[in-house]
Amino acid sequence: MSAPTTEYLTPAETVERSGFSLDTLRYYERIGLLGAVHRSRTGHRRFTEHDLQWLAVLRCLRDTGMPIAEMRRFAGLVRDGDGTFADRLALLERHDEQVEEHIAHLRGQQAYVREKIAFYRRALN
Repeated sequence: MSAPTTEYLTPAETVERSGFSLDTLRYYERIGLLGAVHRSRTGHRRFTEHDLQWLAVLRCLRDTGMPIAEMRRFAGLVRDGDGTFADRLALLERHDEQVEEHIAHLRGQQAYVREKIAFYRRALN
């Protein structure tokens, strides 16, 4: 019985599926947000489904405003293993609070924009 083979994705396929640019993938690898990326015999990067799943986590953290330093901290905790669950939880709870504050701020700004929309609609009638 043969061992299961890993399907590798080219950088272009990974860009397409992750939504990150090639420059961002290289940067994330360089600063340690991505673990060791597999290489072909010719040295070209090859990504796995696991890499794509991790990139989805990074996308969520980035899109919700987590600073790179905190993303690096989270990535380090993940690499350190299951014994870091409490630290990961604390980090994500702090981030969630910041996201909630940002959403509340945006809702306040949206209310102002809607007041202006209502004003201009009334003025045009």
